[in-house]
Amino acid sequence: MQALDWTVLIGTLAAIVGYGTWKTRGSKNSEDYIRGGSTTKWWTIGLSVMATQASAITFLSTTGQAFSDGMGFVQFYFGVPIAMVIICMVFIPLYHKLKVYTAYEFLEDRFDLKTRSLTAILFLIQRGLAAGITIFAPAIILSIVLGWNLITLNIIIGILVIIYTVSGGTKAVSVTQKQQMFVIFAGMFAAFFIILDLIPDEISFTSALDIAGASGKMEVLDFSFDLDNRYTIWTGIIGGSFLALSYFGTDQSQVQRYLSGKSVKEMRWGMMFNGLLKVPMQFFILLVGIMVFVFYQFNPAPLNFIDASTEKVLASEYSDEYKILQEKQAVLFDQKKTVSIQLAKSYNDADKKQLLRLDSIEKSHRAESKYLIKRTIDAEYSAKYDKLSAEVAELKKDPSSEAYKEKKAELKTLYKDAAKDNETNDRDYMFISFILKYLPHGLIGLLLAVILSAAMSSTASEINALATITSMDLYKRNLTEEKDDAHYVKATKLFTLGWGIVAIIIACFASLAENLIQLVNIIGSIFYGNVLGIFLLAFFFKMVKGNAVFTAALITQVLIIGIWYIDIMPFLWLNLVGCALVMFIAIILQSMKKKVA
Repeated sequence: MQALDWTVLIGTLAAIVGYGTWKTRGSKNSEDYIRGGSTTKWWTIGLSVMATQASAITFLSTTGQAFSDGMGFVQFYFGVPIAMVIICMVFIPLYHKLKVYTAYEFLEDRFDLKTRSLTAILFLIQRGLAAGITIFAPAIILSIVLGWNLITLNIIIGILVIIYTVSGGTKAVSVTQKQQMFVIFAGMFAAFFIILDLIPDEISFTSALDIAGASGKMEVLDFSFDLDNRYTIWTGIIGGSFLALSYFGTDQSQVQRYLSGKSVKEMRWGMMFNGLLKVPMQFFILLVGIMVFVFYQFNPAPLNFIDASTEKVLASEYSDEYKILQEKQAVLFDQKKTVSIQLAKSYNDADKKQLLRLDSIEKSHRAESKYLIKRTIDAEYSAKYDKLSAEVAELKKDPSSEAYKEKKAELKTLYKDAAKDNETNDRDYMFISFILKYLPHGLIGLLLAVILSAAMSSTASEINALATITSMDLYKRNLTEEKDDAHYVKATKLFTLGWGIVAIIIACFASLAENLIQLVNIIGSIFYGNVLGIFLLAFFFKMVKGNAVFTAALITQVLIIGIWYIDIMPFLWLNLVGCALVMFIAIILQSMKKKVA
């Protein structure tokens, strides 16, 4: 990082925070502070909705996902346009007619207070966790750039978001998100074209796609019904539709964005704008990751993108093993580069098969590097591995024995666990590592501003929604004494500050999962299906009453957490199963009550 990068980064973030605080300094009543004054235009709604979903995790993890697994992740978003149509037809007219501050106000009118409160609490749990993760993700970036402590960075980022969100409420979030999306689009397009420029001149864009395709990275559609595969056309359209319907239709962080709309027409246009643009946007972000993959076919890639982890293993007793692995990787890189150039010149099956074989070897090298890093970091793991290795060596005298087979399988499992371990995972570091090492100064600052802007926009929406739900659905509704409007504005500001602090605390205790964007979606999938089912019961099943829904929601949440814990299906299906379960159980309970009566 040079002075130019710091100037671009600090200048961009200061301008966004300052503009949002100044523009919304007059938000004095609930209508302005919580609903945004109901004056927002459709393009601001659309950009704000997109910015809320596009956190720093989107740019860190989605590019890393493409680098590792290819374009298949885009299927996850195929349900978004379907959900937008349903929301425009059903949810928006109803919310607008009732003039609600939150999505959950409707549930009390339809059912009762306890159902409204339960649904609000489910939202607070899952969105509170997600808010912490969206702060943690950019903190990882700056910890690499600055070498600062993660906890310090979590606090700094959280405070930046709290400043303008507490000051201006919903309007401040919407206003700043429009500016943030412009920064995001500009930065990502600039990065894409510079990456293309960094690829050798003889490799055209089409040739780059051929190389990525030969390595299995361009397989966008998967029509299989394999439940072990998280991303298929079916999980995207079915599971993704239910997730998107619940997220955009019942999650207050999104509902609050379009409730600020000037009219039903503006709200609908904003949501359709999001529906039409979301899949191409995610496709493009994945494509950036793919182009980074192609770049590394012609430039040496590290075995692990976490420099600190590499330094630790090179300073450990496993240094010699790691250096041998690095030498193997260097030889492999030369082979891959030669095959990639041949493939670009004359695309043929022999070169494609050779590249696939070399990719497989490289994956093995990366897994082995993670295993060595894990042994370096975790002394207990290392001791366990040495003990198992000795037992396997002793039992090898009789390789046909069951004891030998069991111990060898246990050793293999331990190796796999090391390769997947959170502390060694470098997928989310790939894009930032590339930015810092290869992009020109100035653009580095802009790209960091892109990722931090995305983090701030998403986190601001979340703590704004968390505060609104706490103030309107829990605090105001359960107060016995009526208060004036100014009191609730003040209370909402205090709740915004409180939830901002909670998000910072969660971020301080977070750690890298297998992939951060998957972690956020898993957390959502555990709760969203249940919440969506409650709303669908409210919309379409008039015979079902509050007691049946409340009981069904509690039972469903316990069952879904259990299903997720034992991992019997891809997490996207939890949205469909949760929705179906709560509806089925509620209808059964209501029917039983009628029979008893």
